[in-house]
Amino acid sequence: MDVDLSKLEGLEWDEGNQNKSLEKHGITALETEEAFFNFYVVFPDQRHSLAEPRYGMYGKTNVDKLLFIVFTIRGRRARVISARPASKKERNTYEETFKKTPQV
Repeated sequence: MDVDLSKLEGLEWDEGNQNKSLEKHGITALETEEAFFNFYVVFPDQRHSLAEPRYGMYGKTNVDKLLFIVFTIRGRRARVISARPASKKERNTYEETFKKTPQV
């Protein structure tokens, strides 16, 4: 499923989730935001999409740290729910997708 993030006007954070990503996983808001501007892989999160559609995303920071991010779209903003370092399996999925995608 393709989700067009190019039409978004920014990100928003729930303060508790922003602090949780930093405290629990060492991921800053800036690192999370960077991942939205580099090559990313987005997919629906059907399991957690009860109240509103949620998406998972693998994306790299500007220093090549691969993150797994969960977010929803509210209006013209992505609302970040959580961010953490990607697992080995997630890194492999990201790299395989990157290899198959034409680079501009």
